[in-house]
Amino acid sequence: MTSDSSASSSGTSEAMGGHKTDGGPPPEGIEQASSPTYPVGTKVTLTADHMSGMKGAEATISGAFDTTAYSISYTPTDGGQRITDHKWVVHEELKDPGDAPLEAGTEVVLDADHMAGMDGAEATIDSASDETVYMVDLTMDGMKMTNHKWVVESEIQPAK
Repeated sequence: MTSDSSASSSGTSEAMGGHKTDGGPPPEGIEQASSPTYPVGTKVTLTADHMSGMKGAEATISGAFDTTAYSISYTPTDGGQRITDHKWVVHEELKDPGDAPLEAGTEVVLDADHMAGMDGAEATIDSASDETVYMVDLTMDGMKMTNHKWVVESEIQPAK
């Protein structure tokens, strides 16, 4: 890991809503999008507001995938407060999920580590999206994030 004073030893930053500064590779088994609106390398503007500073941020697409994305509510395994309507986890980040899409209210176990306390947590599906799902590289408030997981197509617009 680089010596970024804004990140803790676990590679997360409070300024980035507890997300890891390097999201790592996509999960095993996820399908690359065959003809995404925003191919890898495309510069875009984010309209999502998953965390402070994200809305309006310039980003570069680092991955585009055909899968189901879920908004979830879960209690972190590290004792943190319950997180509601977390956007997003993808179908491939759930343990033994069955066939997509899952219905709202379905109980699942997370196999994702975007944030501390996420991996292994029990979660409830709040909603599902079948839009193209993207990983992005972005800088917010002077801090760089690579392979941030996830934004869906409706949360992206062409760069200004």
